[in-house]
Amino acid sequence: MDLLGSILNSMDKPPSVSDKQKALMKKQREEIEKRQIVEAEKLKVFREKVEEKINKFLQNGAARECKFQPMEQVYRSIIHDVAEVANVLAYSFGMEGIDRYIIIFKREYAPTEDHLNALRRGEEWNEEIAKRLNEERERQAKEDEEANKSRKRKQEFVPITNYKDKYKHLIGEEAALQAARKTETNRSYGFVPSENKKDQRSIEETLADIRAKKKKTEEPANQALEPEEENVPE
Repeated sequence: MDLLGSILNSMDKPPSVSDKQKALMKKQREEIEKRQIVEAEKLKVFREKVEEKINKFLQNGAARECKFQPMEQVYRSIIHDVAEVANVLAYSFGMEGIDRYIIIFKREYAPTEDHLNALRRGEEWNEEIAKRLNEERERQAKEDEEANKSRKRKQEFVPITNYKDKYKHLIGEEAALQAARKTETNRSYGFVPSENKKDQRSIEETLADIRAKKKKTEEPANQALEPEEENVPE
C-alpha cells in the first residue's frame, strides 16, 4: 500500500476547472438545450399544420391528391407519419437535398404504376395521358393476340385435299402410290472395299502393261509421220 500510495502521489493531478470555465460550460449546455426545445416546438407546430392540411384534404370530396413543397427529410418523415395515421397514401419524388417533395393520395384514388413512373421521371400526368397509354396498351395486346392466333393456325394447318388424289388423273393411282412411298437410301452404294482398291499385279506385270500402253500410243504417231508414196505416171 505504501508503494501504491507513493505512485499515486507522484502522479499529476487533473487540472482544476476554474469558476469561469464552469460558467462557460454551463452556458453552452443551456444554449444546446434551448435550441433543442425550440426545434422540438418547431417540429410540433409543423406537425399540427400538416394534420390540419391533411384533414382539410380529406374533407374536400373533389380533391384526389395533395402536393407538399420540397423540404428536408426530417419534415418529410413527419408528413409520412401523419399520412399513415390518416390512412392516406404518401409518395416522395425528386432529388434528395434538391427538390424532394411528397404527394398524398386518397386510397380510393390510388395512383397507377404509370402515374407514379411519370412523376418519378418528372413528367406531366393527367387524364388524357392516362387514356392514351391505356389505348396503346390495349392495341398492343390485340396485336399480340392476333399474332398468337396466326401462329397457332399455321401450326394446326391441315391440307384440304390429298395430293395423290390431285394428280391421280395424270400419273394413275398406282404411280401415285409408288411416288408416295418412303424411299430409303442404299448405304452400300458408292462404297468400295479397300482390298479392291489395291493393285494386285506384280512389278513385272505393271511394267509390261505400261510398255504396251506406251507402244499403242506411239504407233499412230509414227504412222502419221511416214511420207505417203507419190503416184508417178509411167
